[in-house]
This record gives sequence, structure tokens and C-alpha cells, in this order.
Amino acid sequence: MLLRYVPVALLAGAAALHAQQATPGYSPAASARERALEADAIARPTPAAAAAHSHALSRETHVAGTAADARTRDYVIQQMRAMGLETEVRPYVVYLPHATAVHVWRTSPDPRELPMSEPPVPGDSTSTGPQYPAVNGSSGAGNVRGNVVYVNYGLVEDYARLDSLGVSVKNRIAIARYGRSFRGIKAREAEKHGALGLIIYSDPKDDGSGAGPVYPQGRFRPEGGIQRGSVMNGAGDPSTPGYPSVAGARRIPQADMQVPHIPVVPMSYGNAAELLRGMTGPEAPERWQGGLPFRYHLGPGPVEARVSVETDSAAHAYKTIWDTFGVVRGSDLPNELVIIGGHRDAWGPGAFDNVSGTASVLEAARAVAEQVKAGNRPRRTILFATWDAEEWGLVGSTEFVEQDSLRLARGAVAYFNQDVSASGPNFGGAASPSLRALVRDVAREVPSPDSAGLSVYGAWRRSAKTADGHEPEMESPGGGSDFAGFYNHLGIPMADWGFGGPGGVYHSQYDSFEWMRRFGDPGFRRHAASAQVGAAAVLRMANAEVLPYDYEEFAHTLRGYLPALDSSFVAKGWPAASGPLAGALDYMGRAAAGFARARDAALAGGALPAARRDRANRALMAVERALTRREGLKTRPWYRGLVYVADEDNGYSTMVFPSVGEAVRAGDRQLAEREVADLASRIMAASQALLSATEAVGEP
Repeated sequence: MLLRYVPVALLAGAAALHAQQATPGYSPAASARERALEADAIARPTPAAAAAHSHALSRETHVAGTAADARTRDYVIQQMRAMGLETEVRPYVVYLPHATAVHVWRTSPDPRELPMSEPPVPGDSTSTGPQYPAVNGSSGAGNVRGNVVYVNYGLVEDYARLDSLGVSVKNRIAIARYGRSFRGIKAREAEKHGALGLIIYSDPKDDGSGAGPVYPQGRFRPEGGIQRGSVMNGAGDPSTPGYPSVAGARRIPQADMQVPHIPVVPMSYGNAAELLRGMTGPEAPERWQGGLPFRYHLGPGPVEARVSVETDSAAHAYKTIWDTFGVVRGSDLPNELVIIGGHRDAWGPGAFDNVSGTASVLEAARAVAEQVKAGNRPRRTILFATWDAEEWGLVGSTEFVEQDSLRLARGAVAYFNQDVSASGPNFGGAASPSLRALVRDVAREVPSPDSAGLSVYGAWRRSAKTADGHEPEMESPGGGSDFAGFYNHLGIPMADWGFGGPGGVYHSQYDSFEWMRRFGDPGFRRHAASAQVGAAAVLRMANAEVLPYDYEEFAHTLRGYLPALDSSFVAKGWPAASGPLAGALDYMGRAAAGFARARDAALAGGALPAARRDRANRALMAVERALTRREGLKTRPWYRGLVYVADEDNGYSTMVFPSVGEAVRAGDRQLAEREVADLASRIMAASQALLSATEAVGEP
């Protein structure tokens, strides 16, 4: 039996120490009470409970829109009801065609059909169970045949290199390796350049035998492992762009949806070798060489392949998905919302992606629910969410955000995301700069699951080799997970964290409980630690008298992006143009510092009068909302945030100041300068919200 690994006495001591320290957004008495509540919540999530959730939820492949997916819905709701939480299930009917048959043949030379399933692994029961076909989500259907062309990672710049070498994929089948960019962009570029179909494989150099011992001997991808995944670019149900998929919603025609129209299939590197080995044509550039035991060539020919994908889009394209919620109603401010969520669906058993996140949400929910039973109800409402169909393009969370956009815009104070909470030993996170300090502070309270005597924060600093006087780096919220609707669409501050490490079973049948038990999180202590961070974080936001955003760090972080922005202008032969942004961000930094002084001085004297406190919080919620634009980006109107977004030509890279950056990329100087001016004006509006918050709490 696994024991709770966080000594309660240690936590009580930590709470006593923190009680002597100021907590941003809290008066001294409230701070002491909050630190004690957080210490109590941190003591509640256990490795044993996390392991039980992991085992139950990863027992079978549970792709969105299937009966197995519905069973995960039922499990989560049952668990939350047992905790005493109010629960809700929201169904959405969305465009979600499933593959019914997938085949790939090498038709020349030496014709043979390639096996498109993952072979069983001894000792892993789920590897012998039902698998979802080896196809990428939202792939087009079709039966195509042509010479094979190797396109490296299938990036925009890779096609430019092929053009320079006189190699074309038109009327041919492209084969690309996974990595460096979102797979949907690989599909977009292949179709854009005239390919009949696209095969994507995981090269052993990246996450297989070239990286280390393969499963079941090690954590990396075996020769037969296949990485599935969506190739839709965008977020939400493609049949209802920008509005929720509720009853009576207008559906656009399939031909107008932003999904690929060519077959796109994933493949193991064992099968990819059967195509790549025999290719001739120009030798691939040195940086394009992978980890298979031969020199890679570009083709075309003499290798020819046939790809066939059949789907149920004609008869059963629309399927029901389900978001679930456990609700703790706030005692004082029930219309203000703190949300923590992670997605339930997976391409296989999904032990790390994302059963680990679901388990973390459940354990954080249990910690708070037990406090409520003991009479400690948070001031704000907390939603514990599990999203469906994230793997198909952030569908469930996006539909929720679109359906509840007015409520969220008015009252959501933070969204915390749990996507892959545990898959290795290294802690890390991503957040709006306004919430990074909160994540670091909460991580100081949670004991490290791997390093005795250290907190999660201390182990994080050590593993990241953080220099004295600096903080561990955190990623920016560009996109790619369920926070996108909250942050990139509505401007609701977000944070995301988890324990990661090198791996190779991502989106495969081998992302299983057995892999997790042996390699991802032996003992399930990291699952519990992620839940402990989550429980403390939601309480910190839910109970704050004044919302504890750090807009000094926000302004300072954004100021640091300006040299790169100027460099992008200069590279076009234009004069540097960041002056208006520099001035606006300097003003914001001063406004933020003034607000922090006024807040701390006011709270030092005790709790604020409710009217002043509420005015301050309304103003604070408006700060990052002011950095969104209702009409969105010119290239992608759904993305309204003007600070961060996923790069349109990469997907895994974050584009900072995207309205400006995309104008620079388009070579439109006048537009770029207008976008700089527009962004500067919005930063000034955000600063005015900070000044309003300062006025509400009272000058020191």
C-alpha cells in the first residue's frame, strides 16, 4: 500500500512559517488562515488515490466520441459525486469523423502491405486491447497512389529547400518525420504543395531507439510504435467556427471546414524504413538525416506507395462529446470563477496524456471538497473540469468557452490547466506573466516528490540550473492545449504545470498504466504533487481579497520582447518601431508598481471594505481582457489575444505580439506600424485598469 508521503507535521510547520510572511492580495489575518488552508489541502492528495485513478481511466483506449470515452465521463462524475461536489455534464454534438479502415502499401518495388497497428508488448495488457486505427484525426478520406518524396519535418522552410533542389511533391505522396512543428501544419503544407497524401512517422533519432532503450525495456518508442494526433488547424468544432455546437447551431458545409482534404496517416519508424530505405534521387541534406540505418534520399522514386483511408463521415460524421464539471460554490463571490481543468480523451490508454492531468484535477477536487465538508468554503466558485475531444483540436474546452463566453468574460479570474501532469522527473510550467509568481510561490509549499528536503520549487531551480537572483524559466501561453479558449480567445490569465521528461510513447497504444508505473511516475508521487500544487493554487485565487496578479512581472516580461521585435523590422529594411510599445510598457510597469504598493499598504491595515475590494477586482480582471481585440487577428479571427499565440506556420512555437509579427511576416510595413500603435493603445488601456484598481484600494 502506498502511504501519504507528505508529513502533516512538516506541512504545519511550513504553514506557521508562511503565516509570518505577506501573501499578495491578503491582509495579515487572512494570509495566516489561507496558508493554513493551503497546507491542509496539500496534505490531502495521495499517490495511492492518484494511482487508482490512473489505473481506472487508462484501462482501455478512449478516443473522443466512443463508448469507452463515455465510461471515463461516468467515472469522473461518480468520483466527484462521492466527494460531495455538485456536478454537471455538458454534451456537445461535434464534427468528429472516425476512421473505419486504414491501409498503406508499398506498391513498388517488391509490393507489400505495411502493418498499420501496434504490436503487443509482453506484460502490458492494454497493448493487446482494441486500438484506434493508425490515422490522424480529421484526415481526409481517399485512396491515392504515387511516388514517395521525403520532406524532412514538412515545415514551410523545408518545402522552400525542396523547391530550390527541384524536388516537388505534386501528385506524389509526402513522408515527413514528426517534430519541430504541429502536425496540422505539416498536413496543410503538404496539401498546399499538391501532395496526394501525407505519411508522418516518428524518427528513432527523435523519440525511439536513437534516444535510448525502447519500451518495454525503456521509456522510448519501440519500432512498431505509432504517434496518432489531430491534423486540424484551429480550435473547436470545425462545423461551428466561433460559436458553440449546441442544439440548433448552424453547421457549415464540410467542404468549407478548415480540415485536410487529403489522407494523412501516422506510421511507425519500422514501417517508414520500408519506404525510405529504397528511395533514390538527391541525397537529403545532412540536417535532414534521421536515425534509421541508411542515408536518407529525397526521391521521387523508385519507391511508390498507396494510401487508403475510409471514414464514417458520410453516415456518422457528428458525435457527442461530454465535458464534466465538479462545482464548489463560492461563499461570498459565487459569480467569480476559478477553473482548473484537464482533458479526458486520448488516442490510446492515455496514462500520461492525459489521464495524469485528469487524476491531478480529481485529487485537487477531493482536497477542496474535504475542506468544504469541514466548513471551509472558498470565497469564489471553483470549477473542476474535464474536457473532451482536446486531442481533436481543443474541441470540448473551446465549445464551453464559446457557450459561456459572457459569464467567463465577466467573472473568470484564472484558468489552471493540467495537460500531462506526470511523465518524468522534471517540474516545469507555462503561464501568463501575471500568474508566474503565484505558481512559484505555491511550488515553494509543496515537498518535492523526488528530492528529499526540497520543495517542488527548490528541485525545479536545481534541475533547471537556475542562477542566483533569477527564477526558473516558464513558457508562454502560445496555444496547443485547453487554455487556448480562456487565454488566447478571452484574455483570462492562465497557468499550466507538470512533471515531464524525455519520452517516446506519446499518442501511442503504449501510453499505458504499465509504462507510467515503470517509467513515467513510479510510485505516482508526481501525480500527487501536481494535484497538491493545483489544490493550493485554486485556493490562493479563490480566497484572495484582492486578486494576486503580478503586473510588474507582466510589464517587465513584455518589455524584454522589444529588441527581437525591432530586429524583425530591421531585417525587412524598415526602421525600428518599438518606441510606442516601450513607452506604453514603461507606463504599465509604473502603474503596476503603484498598484502593488497601494494594495499592500491597504491590506496591511486589515480587510478592505467590500465595495473598494470589489471595484479593485473588477478593474484587475479588465487588465488582460484589454489586451484582446474583438475582431481578433487578421489571419485568425478566433484568436483575440494580442500578446501570445501559437505561430501560424509552426504551431509549437509561440509568437509574441502576433498582430505585429504577422504583419511583419507579410512584408506590410504600414500594417505593422498600425498594429504597433494599436497594441500600444491597448497596453495603455490595461494600465488605466491598473490605475482604477489603485484608486479603489486607496493610495498609500
